[in-house]
Amino acid sequence: MEATIDQGSNNRGLYALLHISPEASDEEIRRAYRQWAQVYHPDKYQALQMKEVATENFQRICEAYEILTDEKKRVIYDIYGMEGLTSGLELGPRLNKVEELKEELERLRRQREQEKVSAHLRPSGSIVASLSLPNLLQGDGIMRGMSMASEVQSPLSKNDYLSIGGNLAVNANSGGGGASAVFRHQISPASSVEVMGTIGLQSLIGVQTSRQLSVHSTAVMGVTASLRDGSVNLSNTWTRQLSESTHGSIQLSLGPDSSIAVGWRKKEERRSASGELKFGTSSFSATAHYTHRFSSKSHGRISGTVGSTALAVEIGGGRKISKFSTVRMLYSISTQGLVWKFELHRGGQKLIIPILISSHFSPSFATGAFIIPVSLYFTLKKFVFKPYYLRREKQKALENTENTENQVKEARAAAERAQHLLQNVSNRKKNKQLEAGGLVITKAVYGNSKALLNRRVSEEIQDEVASQVIDVTVPLNFLVNDAGQLKLHEGVKKSGIMGFCDPCPGEAKQLYVEYTYAGTQYEVTAGDYEELVIPQERHRV
Repeated sequence: MEATIDQGSNNRGLYALLHISPEASDEEIRRAYRQWAQVYHPDKYQALQMKEVATENFQRICEAYEILTDEKKRVIYDIYGMEGLTSGLELGPRLNKVEELKEELERLRRQREQEKVSAHLRPSGSIVASLSLPNLLQGDGIMRGMSMASEVQSPLSKNDYLSIGGNLAVNANSGGGGASAVFRHQISPASSVEVMGTIGLQSLIGVQTSRQLSVHSTAVMGVTASLRDGSVNLSNTWTRQLSESTHGSIQLSLGPDSSIAVGWRKKEERRSASGELKFGTSSFSATAHYTHRFSSKSHGRISGTVGSTALAVEIGGGRKISKFSTVRMLYSISTQGLVWKFELHRGGQKLIIPILISSHFSPSFATGAFIIPVSLYFTLKKFVFKPYYLRREKQKALENTENTENQVKEARAAAERAQHLLQNVSNRKKNKQLEAGGLVITKAVYGNSKALLNRRVSEEIQDEVASQVIDVTVPLNFLVNDAGQLKLHEGVKKSGIMGFCDPCPGEAKQLYVEYTYAGTQYEVTAGDYEELVIPQERHRV
């Protein structure tokens, strides 16, 4: 409900309420408070209903002012929002400095995360079912082999964790399995030690330690010994953050098959890439991966491997089908043949089905094996998947509207009451700007991004559009300063501004503004957290 101070999960609702930047100084906060207090002070109104509305909003303003002018409370709010202020944190003499308060908050955050994790086991596993079309055509059956692996991680105490896992593999007439256990102890926030053991296909015991050497560097050292032949393998890995989105690593392994590997990985919002060069006493290899995210739900991927024992190129993509589930389809050309691979990832579980199409390489056959499934995918996407998802999204939107109907009604009512008290001052500012040929907001609506795209549609769906947006012309005219300018701050959710509300919880929102300046028409659309400064010449119609 809009009467709740903190709006959104980014802990900026108080700043939106006072219409100030998250970096505002104490003087800017006091100045904003005085401005709003002049409008909403209850003593200014005689009518009972008006006085009640003013009292409600005046209390919100006073609470925001009290929190943001208290250094310690402001730090808590900026990090954890209103929840942090009501969580029972000690704000007495034990925490005198802001730095000490930040450390205490971080300690409590880690404690809450550990308590949340300790309440649940964390299982993960995979099933790989290898199929072969050539075997099926020869009458030998379609199954080539199958393997399964599973692992369960469980915290034993605040600093101790135990992982237990097992695996089984069957290929033709042979098979085997194994079990493993790993005990991990967190020595300090910067270092840990692990003891591991496996039995079965590989019988090993080992110890591994890791330490964060600096803010940007980490080192991992380990030693393993084989219980079969007594061989020992030593490994050292150094990882360093090269930039905000890039990491580099060097790995040295000494043992029966010594090697050195140099790798890097880069991860950005829309793309990620990684690569590695590895040189061993009996082999070498080079691998590279690139993933591009077309949207929050779909991505494409290409990878390649070249070396003394392998040569392969893999291309494909995936799509998120639910909050926890992703499907992928990949096509691989390698020395092993042509392979289609289907993957289903859900939580920590994976189902992988590689299908061998041909063990021999033929350019025409390889091209057809790529084009046919791709064409099939895009055909299904256009005529089956996309219509289905559109229907599902529409159904979810309707359910969300029904579930939040009362909340939205109350929020709209609160916003309308707040606008009512802004009306007189807003009109005076508007008339003053009209006389001076300054900035006048002629129309402003805030709400569902899709609904705003259809703001000029036919009358039949105007009611549907109206239910997803709110008119905010009055509060924006109120916020125009004497110099004929309006600024909405970056990173501050607009639904928290006095006189605004969230008309469609859970949906992406925008603000659309039509305005005049010096007798010229302008229009602009801004995202929910995007900074907006008007007038701007580029907004001219």
